[in-house]
Amino acid sequence: MRAYAEVLWALILMAGLGVAGNAQGATSWEQGTNYFLIEPPQPTAGPPGKIEVTEVFSYACPACNHFYPVADRLKASLPANAELDFVAAGFRPDEDWPMFQRAYYTAQILGLDKRTHDAMFDAVWKTGDLAVFDPRTQRLKVPPPSIQDAAAFYARVTGIKPETFLATANSFGVDTRMRQADQLIRDYRVESTPTIVVDGKYRLDVQSAGGLDQLIELVKWLVAKESASAAKSSAH
Repeated sequence: MRAYAEVLWALILMAGLGVAGNAQGATSWEQGTNYFLIEPPQPTAGPPGKIEVTEVFSYACPACNHFYPVADRLKASLPANAELDFVAAGFRPDEDWPMFQRAYYTAQILGLDKRTHDAMFDAVWKTGDLAVFDPRTQRLKVPPPSIQDAAAFYARVTGIKPETFLATANSFGVDTRMRQADQLIRDYRVESTPTIVVDGKYRLDVQSAGGLDQLIELVKWLVAKESASAAKSSAH
């Protein structure tokens, strides 16, 4: 496992590429280099007529923390027929990802996820309320944050009772959503976070796109490509 500092430094460099590099033209996006086909395509969960743009993420992922302001920019830049949603990953138990995956789907079932999404990143990486990494020792915190700690955080931020949050966190509904997320991530063939999936068909990340700004433009191009394909299909 690379040190957190190395990961963050690599992302800062990639962010520089996104700002300083030339904007990549739509004609130069290459399948297999900038974006990858998901075969077979996966069904989407959004409303009919909406193109689904999905970020696979974890609150405990330092790269995702660096990316979340970009995700906010991406959401704001999408056309009216596209929407951004999230799939929480749990494939790094050594870094407490399953707990944060459980917290995310608990918040989703309780209708808290949209208004607490950015705050959860800040709790892990800015305020330290749910920190997984100790900057003094440069090591992972032992013990890591627990679902009880997450419940206390959501209670402070939203006013929900901790016992309500915990009862939902331990429910069959949350267990089901976690299993579905794990399967979807395997079906998407996602190996790292953050990864973006467009309409269950295309997979890309900051590195494949060539930078942060390029990722936004590539996603918009893929959305336009899917929109044109849908319009063509409906015309026949």
